[in-house]
Amino acid sequence: MKKLVLAAAIAALLPVAAIAQNITTVNGKPVPKARLEALMSQVTKNGQPRTPELEAKVKDEVVRREIVMQEAERAGVPQSADYKVQMELARQAILERVLLEQVRAKNPVTDELAKAEYDKFKAANSGQEYRARHILVETEDQAKDLIKQIKAGGNFEELAKKNSKDTGSAANGGDLDFANPKNFVPEFSQAMVALQKGQMTEEPVKSQFGYHIIKLEDTRESTFPAFDDVKAQVKQRLEQQKMQDYMVDLIKRAKTDYQFSQ
Repeated sequence: MKKLVLAAAIAALLPVAAIAQNITTVNGKPVPKARLEALMSQVTKNGQPRTPELEAKVKDEVVRREIVMQEAERAGVPQSADYKVQMELARQAILERVLLEQVRAKNPVTDELAKAEYDKFKAANSGQEYRARHILVETEDQAKDLIKQIKAGGNFEELAKKNSKDTGSAANGGDLDFANPKNFVPEFSQAMVALQKGQMTEEPVKSQFGYHIIKLEDTRESTFPAFDDVKAQVKQRLEQQKMQDYMVDLIKRAKTDYQFSQ
């Protein structure tokens, strides 16, 4: 008798237990909580906090998807050619993404690697920074004429706005802001570092881009943000480089006679 009572009690509890594992039902079909957790893990993967408001939105989305999926199945979408093509493309994209996530997890960018990259960049870009203005024109005669105008009292900034074909700097009166000389082509850098503050090149400076008139505004020692302030960005860049290197190596090791365009 006791066993029968116990069995009846367990049987009565089973529907409750089943309900506890589901969010709800849609047209009699249960929507498991596991779907909520799976989607929530994706949404919060990049650090977004799990809040009651977010959970409610994700739960809404899970139920909405179930309603749409049921209608799509009723309409025969899974049997359509378009569905099968898109499913195959999605499968390929997911396989690639998960593979790269696994590679990334097995080859993490440590703080030590990031610090070494930071130090390398800092060493390569240390020294003086120069703030210059320039006017870039097509011909030497144009440049010589502008030099004459400036020497006669013409405003360098206004002439840059009107005449420079470097549209990026022309709008700011030719201002190139502070930069390491290594950032410029050699001809430009050599002419710029030879100037004193406030001085302008006496002759046009020819480069692959045309003819420059350069005016040095100021100099300063290179400054860098603290490592801790840029560590996340450095790690992200190194991680991206690792993934690119992995893909290049993977393609090289593949046995195929196909020639990639890039």
